Amino acid sequence: MRPLPAMVQVMGVLEHCIVGVVVFVTTDIDDLVVLAVLYADPQLRNRAIVVGQLLGIGALIATSAVAAAAALAIPSGWPALLGFAPLLLGLRKLLRDKAGEDEAIGQEHVHEGPQRTRENIYSQTLAVSSITIANGGDNLGVYIPLFASAPRVAPLYALIFAAMTVIWCLIGHGIVNNPWVGEHIRRYGHIALPFVLIGLGLYILSGALVLFR
Repeated sequence: MRPLPAMVQVMGVLEHCIVGVVVFVTTDIDDLVVLAVLYADPQLRNRAIVVGQLLGIGALIATSAVAAAAALAIPSGWPALLGFAPLLLGLRKLLRDKAGEDEAIGQEHVHEGPQRTRENIYSQTLAVSSITIANGGDNLGVYIPLFASAPRVAPLYALIFAAMTVIWCLIGHGIVNNPWVGEHIRRYGHIALPFVLIGLGLYILSGALVLFR
């Protein structure tokens, strides 16, 4: 009869793992589209996308853990203001594309030094993480009560979310390199990226309308 408690613990861990995976998939399914478009942009480094995504999810997890520990509830509408981040990034890229600066940057990139390369990676990583955070309103809405209901399991959930983020990045990269759809995404992805970011920003900002009612 002694193995029974151990079996119960294992089943409990498996249950939490399933919950963590389901929560991540349901709150981050739209990130796959964003990731695929990001990977299709030849100017963005894969490393910057992966690290930026991990940093963004990490920031959402940390914010949720702090809010849950302090029994805080983020007022409805305020997280939607983060939509300004992808909106501004999309507008900036759209204006640069129209001005023909992308071609100049692509030519300059071949001759840039290590310092400039590091700066580009840092700026790209920051841009990706800001997009991830801005698109994380649903994450906060689910993570906070989840962590508050089971604070001891919060570290396990954090590990699951981190692992799922890596898997999400691999899936996004796989979509872009898919022989059936990858070519079209790579061909038109960099063109669609500004509009995807602008649309994402406007969609997120629409949630802030409750602040004016």
